[in-house]
Amino acid sequence: MSTDTTIHDRIETAATSVNASWPIHSFVTANPLGGFEDRPFDEAVRQAADLLGGRGYPSAETFRTALERDQIDSGILAEELAEAGYEGDPETLLERVADDTGTDERSPDGPRDRVDRVLTKWLPAFLDEGSAHWSMPGRDAGFYAAFRGVVDYDGDVPAEGVVTDLPEDPVETIETVLAPYPERQWVPIIEAEFAALPGWTGLIKQRIDDGGEWQSAFPVSLDGYLAARLALCDASGVDLEPATDTAESGPADEVAGAFLRAWEATYRDGLVEAVAEESESAAAAESAGRPDAQLVFCIDTRSEVIRRSIESVGDYETHGYAGFFGVPMEYRRYDSDVWVTACPPILDANHRIPDFPTDTDTQADHDRWWTVHEAAEELVDSLEANAATAYGFVESAGSGYGLALAARTLVPGRVHDVLDAVVGSVPDESEFCDPLIHHQHTYSGDLPVGLTDEEKVEYAATAFDLMGWETFGRLVVFTGHASETTNNPFGASLDCGACAGNPGGPSARVLAAICNDEDVKAALRDRGFDVPDDTVFLAGEHNTTTDEVELYGDVPESHAADLDRLRTDLAAARETAAAERAESMDADAATGVEETHRRAADWAETRPEWGLAGNAGFVVGPRDLTSDLDLGGRAFLHSYDWSTDPDGDALEAILTGPMVVTQWINSQYYFSTVDNAVYGSGSKVTHNPVGNIGVYQGNGGDLMTGLPLQSLVAADDEPHHQPLRLSTVVHAPVDRVTELLADHGELAQLLDNGWLSLTVVDPTADHRAFHYDGDLEWDSASERDETPLEPTRRAVADD
Repeated sequence: MSTDTTIHDRIETAATSVNASWPIHSFVTANPLGGFEDRPFDEAVRQAADLLGGRGYPSAETFRTALERDQIDSGILAEELAEAGYEGDPETLLERVADDTGTDERSPDGPRDRVDRVLTKWLPAFLDEGSAHWSMPGRDAGFYAAFRGVVDYDGDVPAEGVVTDLPEDPVETIETVLAPYPERQWVPIIEAEFAALPGWTGLIKQRIDDGGEWQSAFPVSLDGYLAARLALCDASGVDLEPATDTAESGPADEVAGAFLRAWEATYRDGLVEAVAEESESAAAAESAGRPDAQLVFCIDTRSEVIRRSIESVGDYETHGYAGFFGVPMEYRRYDSDVWVTACPPILDANHRIPDFPTDTDTQADHDRWWTVHEAAEELVDSLEANAATAYGFVESAGSGYGLALAARTLVPGRVHDVLDAVVGSVPDESEFCDPLIHHQHTYSGDLPVGLTDEEKVEYAATAFDLMGWETFGRLVVFTGHASETTNNPFGASLDCGACAGNPGGPSARVLAAICNDEDVKAALRDRGFDVPDDTVFLAGEHNTTTDEVELYGDVPESHAADLDRLRTDLAAARETAAAERAESMDADAATGVEETHRRAADWAETRPEWGLAGNAGFVVGPRDLTSDLDLGGRAFLHSYDWSTDPDGDALEAILTGPMVVTQWINSQYYFSTVDNAVYGSGSKVTHNPVGNIGVYQGNGGDLMTGLPLQSLVAADDEPHHQPLRLSTVVHAPVDRVTELLADHGELAQLLDNGWLSLTVVDPTADHRAFHYDGDLEWDSASERDETPLEPTRRAVADD
């Protein structure tokens, strides 16, 4: 093996410790410790603390708050502490956690900091995605070549070492700098250098993996970045000797781990007990008739709230399915030149599907108004990006502009109404466009445009297989979701994670168009899905900030009354859901619609909605298991019927796909909460957006890759998100789940290592619950004597 290959292998090995991170305009949640998932959780957080400096467990104060709120059962806590070898008063034990805060002994102006300052000057200039007016010279040659071109002119770089005559080949630079060190130290050295700026390293990894237009135009590589960093370290006299001391688990971590497990068990036991009871009740209940309509929502925790509200206002049936609706695609809006990914990062897009116009008159109206809209957008962008222009504009605009600023600040809801009226003059693309789903026998980039007939049938059948459908209403609505916020760099974090941080409406429109195809319906009937002739499929989009549900598509006259009734009931459901959301943000529930409307429009609002904060559970099973429960918007809900899945294929797809993605989401919320300075992104108030790719805290440094404080806490001393690892509850025969785990070693390893928990409620074993105990073994989940806290059941009047 050549030296070049050996170095590249070592680079790849070292880089696994830093997880990929997406640019902020397409924010995708991911476990920041994803590279450590092959290790037990407690070992992983210790090693990550050594490398990245982040805390791995909630603080003592967080645990105290949970105890005060009765979120941790005292009996369960005593058991967990005793099992860990600790007895005594919980408060006394928590003092050990509070005392073990650690200190950072590194000089604030040491040689490594000087290296970081130089790199974080050039990295945003090179990696910018369209917002910079002046970018790095020579970008098209790649990062390392561009760095070689500017380093001689950078007065912050000492003229010492290899940097004085940088080789053209980055591998030669790496070899030169690492030569004084034993080869056994190379991987730890490289790992430490990647971990020095994990935000930038993660973005580089993602750009390489994505291979999109920015990477094609301005390529960056791990070896090129490493070579530049090592050259700067060499010039600055940085000692690259890797640390040899690895922290062992101490009392503080052991006590914190016991508290965490007790907190998780308290939540999980309540959820499992409620699901098991509903499983027994549902088995004895008679099957319901044909509903007025069926609405399929994303499994997103925010859908749980609106689903309850919709079911309470009429004979509606709701289902949960991953929000990209099973079609891995890139999508292009009519008025855009950009293709956006509309599938989770666990999958690759297989198709490109653009909008295409079908109504030329409406298209012309749209184009006229859109020109005005685009001009206004360009003006705003110019004002935001160019301070001199902004000051000049405000001075010349005078008091009128000042009044406009005051209006947006003091009465954002009124301004929102005006803007809505203006935007309402622009016909939405869904009014004159359809997604181009029919196979075009052409390629765009490397992907085919449209879908073959066989692919259309397969995507539709897979959706109904995974959800276990046997009955179809007159209206079936696939409902994606998107958020609505103003002046929010983190807006994509509130959109659909299953659509790579993009709105889910386009995906819903694609599946609805597929299912309305008469040839597809016929093929579905041949495959055992009895789709009635009078079933019409529609698309919709749930605005998670305001709880409005917009419907797309036309229906025949025979269904006009059904659609009118559905629209009326959706408006009523919004009232209930918005009231609940407002209350969760400490606002008056009676003003729910008005309050959520205001938050969407207020450009000074740091907390427009809670996003997925609070997520803790994932329930895989029929809606009957949870329809009478108020899960507080804390559970992902995926529809599944074990009785229609004899081979377990549908369950396999759910556990290896959506469950893994929800664990990533849950982990990002967990780590952003337990150490926001390292794994989150700090306060929005001091954010500085950079390059359309991320945010700084202040005027420079590493990219902040996690969630902001305002997405996690109600106030500085008022936590909102409960940092718990994901508790998954599956309604299926336990033997089936065991076989599935035996076939998927990586999934079993994720469970064995404690990154999430799995409990099975077995309808074939008297609806008993079994908790996964590792190594394909199960324990009864009903062994504890204490009565677990249960999710609130919906009042009878709401049924």
